[in-house]
Amino acid sequence: MAINHKHDEPFSTEAYREARPHKVGPDDGPEPPFPIVMYGLVQAGFGRGSKELGCPTANLPEEAIRPMTSQCKAGIYYGYARVHQPPKGAPVDLGEQGIEVHPMVMSLGWNPFYKNEKMTAEVHVIHEFEHDFYGHEISVVVLGYIRPELDYTSRDALKEDIATDIQVTLNSLGRPAYTKFKNDTTWSHAKIK
Repeated sequence: MAINHKHDEPFSTEAYREARPHKVGPDDGPEPPFPIVMYGLVQAGFGRGSKELGCPTANLPEEAIRPMTSQCKAGIYYGYARVHQPPKGAPVDLGEQGIEVHPMVMSLGWNPFYKNEKMTAEVHVIHEFEHDFYGHEISVVVLGYIRPELDYTSRDALKEDIATDIQVTLNSLGRPAYTKFKNDTTWSHAKIK
């Protein structure tokens, strides 16, 4: 199925979604340029992820996404993320589960549905956090590409594709060559210098 990737031509994604694979990436592990490691302080975004889409995101600063933007095209990616505990005495403690490594799905691009003017990396950590973690450090390892960034005819179509992206992420990370990255401290302990 040919898909027009122009941002100025929104489309309905139902037929596209039905044709999507249930997992992506080779079974024997990530292919170059992956894995790609990024880290930075979580920044407040536009507030759309949680409020409008039911999919809260951790937005990375521009300098943190350079390892991706220098090697990859706009699109949806998958991997793992770890939010780091703030310094002692900080107002938000994420608890032990909050700072564990969790699967993540990430949008890298301009989010054409919302007409962003600047490229962003929005990481959805697949875990229910009790608190926001703006200002916390986050480490991310990107293990593969899911699909291109698309424009949508409706917010519901976007939400349905996000749900599919999450399922594809979980299926893709369920293979041994990918689960090993969950316990790899070389990326999960990466911190801002």
